[in-house]
Amino acid sequence: MGFRENLKAELAYKDIMVKELAALSKTSRRTIDNYLKEDGSIPSADVAVRIAEALGVTVEYLVTGREQQGHSNPLLAAESRVILKSLESLNARDRKIVLSLIKSLKELKDSEKRMQGGALSKPN
Repeated sequence: MGFRENLKAELAYKDIMVKELAALSKTSRRTIDNYLKEDGSIPSADVAVRIAEALGVTVEYLVTGREQQGHSNPLLAAESRVILKSLESLNARDRKIVLSLIKSLKELKDSEKRMQGGALSKPN
């Protein structure tokens, strides 16, 4: 994901509207809207720093979706954070259902990997 996608995801995760981010980052709403457009531009370094500070993330995170190397509390990928926020809004029963689904998907993936590994290995 690039700057536009990470910015959108961070706005959704923090439940911040564009006009709020504009005020917090001392950047015009129109400028931020431009960064969010499909064919929008990428901000200059100084604007990216103001936006990142307003959102409480690093510029590297907004550009790459990854936190700085060696950071003691790395941020999760934007999509993962949105998923976690959604999970927080579910009741305990629904969270158990989602967890069960995730476990089932992982078991299926693990099984597929084992089958591929077995098919690729040569008999002795």
